[in-house]
Parts: sequence; structure tokens; C-alpha cells
Amino acid sequence: MQPTHDFWPDSGFTLLRRDERGWLVPTQAYVRLLLARPELALVPESCEAEIALNSQLQEQPLGAVPRQALDAVQDADARENYAVFLRFRDGLLAAGTLEAYYLQLMRSGAVNVPAVFIDAVVHALLRNMLDGCTDALEARAAELLFRPQRITLHEGQMLAGDRDALDFLHDTAGLGEMGRLLRQSGALQPTAQVQVLTPDNAAQYWQTSDRHHFLLDLTHELTQDLSHGLTLKMTRARSGLKALSRVLERWVQHMLGVQVHIEPVHQISDSAWRWHVGLDVEATALLNDLYQGQTVDEERMRRLVSLFILKFENPAEMRADVAGKPVYLGLATNAEGIVRLKPQNLLLNLPLPELTA
Repeated sequence: MQPTHDFWPDSGFTLLRRDERGWLVPTQAYVRLLLARPELALVPESCEAEIALNSQLQEQPLGAVPRQALDAVQDADARENYAVFLRFRDGLLAAGTLEAYYLQLMRSGAVNVPAVFIDAVVHALLRNMLDGCTDALEARAAELLFRPQRITLHEGQMLAGDRDALDFLHDTAGLGEMGRLLRQSGALQPTAQVQVLTPDNAAQYWQTSDRHHFLLDLTHELTQDLSHGLTLKMTRARSGLKALSRVLERWVQHMLGVQVHIEPVHQISDSAWRWHVGLDVEATALLNDLYQGQTVDEERMRRLVSLFILKFENPAEMRADVAGKPVYLGLATNAEGIVRLKPQNLLLNLPLPELTA
């Protein structure tokens, strides 16, 4: 179903404009949205200099800020928050587009802004990339690229739930701050329900403001026990892993201009395994150990959410020494069952002959 309004309104996408390449150009309205983050909000203790600086930025989000105006902010934490914001804003403006800023920042190897700003940029980039998307599973899968997910196993299904949304629902039983107070007093138990996103309820994803409450089914294969000790295994055509694969393909195409095809796989049985990319810290370490022939204990292997095989549509776009070879990807949880996918890994670590874009 086609979304009937601007899904992900908090991405700031409608406040940005596209250049001829289709990349996002920062605007006053977008920078003002970022300025509204709680870390930069005024508090009763804010000094006159902080109030004046905040007012100046609200009126002229892209305007120059004299060093003395920043130094005059009395609270050290507030002063640092504004300094970080200005460094981030100035980096965006210097790069010209959000895409160029993200690539430059990640390729520099010196990320000097907090994760909240990086996630905000990725959020907007994905909203741009998904403009016109009609597949709610793909949109939900794209959330993995900028929102940590809690992975649970339930009745044979591997389900990804938005970590922050699930934690909030657990703490408040779905009743907001009043629910939190009741939970703390012991007067209320968690009753909030979440849904697994399916084609049957996909329309709700586009229409609700609580889309982060939807679970994504990452089960790649269904197992059915037959008679005589036989087992039937079927690959799910509508797995969330398939949707994530399509999102990652579009991510590479949009950011690098390279066409790839990605599919979930169960194992790597390639005696000529040449290249791999971990999509998160845990998967990177796991794949490195497997590649080097080291023994990996069962507990770490259980954290593996999925493996993927990536193939370039045009092998000539690969490094000559691995042209035509598959690239293996991995996604894993940490010890607490949390997935923190790092979309920059796929941009930085593919076997390209030289930087693209």
C-alpha cells in the first residue's frame, strides 16, 4: 500500500531539498529541527548568554556564531553541547549535502560528532532513499540502520523489536508517564501489546505514529516436522531479512552508485572465501575469527542473526583481485541481544578499486 502521508515525519525529509543528483541539501528549517534536540533545550538555569545564543540560532540557523558568544555560556555542559552542534552544522554546510557529509565523516576515520546526530542524518538519508516505497516491510527493515533493535526468539520466530520503544512499553505498560508511576508503585503490570508486521497489517505502519511498536520477523527459514522422522525446511519469501537485503542494496546504490544483489544465506561453505563485511561490531569480529579458522564458541554463534551473500551486478566495479567473487555479510547481536547495525560498514568496506562518490 502506498503511504498516504509523509511517513517518518520526524526525519526532517520534507524540510530538505534535493540537488540534481538527488542528494539532500541542508536548509534553515532542517538545521532548526536539529536545534530542537533536548540537549540544546533551554532550562530555568540557562544564563543570559545561552538564551541569547539559542535565540540567535533559532532566528538564523545557518548564521555565523562568534567564538565569544559561545565562550560566554556559563554552564560547561551546555557550552560543549552548542560547540558540538555547531561543528556538526558547519560540517553539513561545508559538505553541501547530507550524503556527502556522511561519506566524508565516515571515510575520515575521525567521527567527531555524537551518534544522535549521525543517526539523524542516516534517518533523513533513508527517508530520501525510500521516497515512493510501497513496501512496509522494507521501511520497517530500514529502521535497523539507525535504531537499535532487541532480538528475541518466540515460538520459532526470530523477532526484531525497536529497543527504545520496547523498553518504554515495558516501563510504562503503554500508558506513558502515568503508567511509569503505576509500574514503579507495583500497581500495574506490563500489558502493552506489539504486533509482528505482516502484509495483512502493513497499512497500519504507514498510518500510525506508533510504527516503532511493530516487530519485524527475521525468520529466514520455516521448519516443519513430517512423518517418518522427516523435516521440511522452507525459505520464507516475505522474511524481514529479505526486506533488509533490499534496503541494503538501495543504500549501496544511493550512496556509492554501485548496483549489488544481496540475499540471506544459512552458512558460508566457500573454500575460496575472499571477502566479508560485518554489519556491526559483533559480526565483524565473528566473521574475522571464522575467516582465520579460529574456533568460535556456541554462545557467540547463537548471536548470529543472519549471513548474507552480496554480488556485484558489474564485477568490473570490484577490485581486480576479487572481481566476480561473492562478498559475505554478517549481522549479529551483542551479549544483551541488541543489534546495532552500522550502515557505514557497507560503504567503507566493499572491495571497490577506489572511493566512489
